[in-house]
Amino acid sequence: MFMIETTPLGILLIIAVMTVVTIATRWLGSFLMEHIPLSPRTERFIAAMASSVLIAVVVPMAVAGDWGARAALITTGALVLISGRILPAIAAGLGAAALVRYLY
Repeated sequence: MFMIETTPLGILLIIAVMTVVTIATRWLGSFLMEHIPLSPRTERFIAAMASSVLIAVVVPMAVAGDWGARAALITTGALVLISGRILPAIAAGLGAAALVRYLY
């Protein structure tokens, strides 16, 4: 088995390898999405998968998170529904979490 020591040089090597793998997968994914046509069934799957991942992240945070996390979720969700703009809603959610955590 190949082992990398946790010396400063070894840590830099690990970070470099992780960087190369991350960039390669992102570029390869973009390349494939541009050059391979997707069937409607595959497009529906990808859309459903994105929603599933979002729910898998949000629900545990709403159930087990602190009041700051809940304030962020409620604020972000409400503002997205009202305005339809995601980035301002996320910024407001971050602000709500920060305010609640500061006060409590």
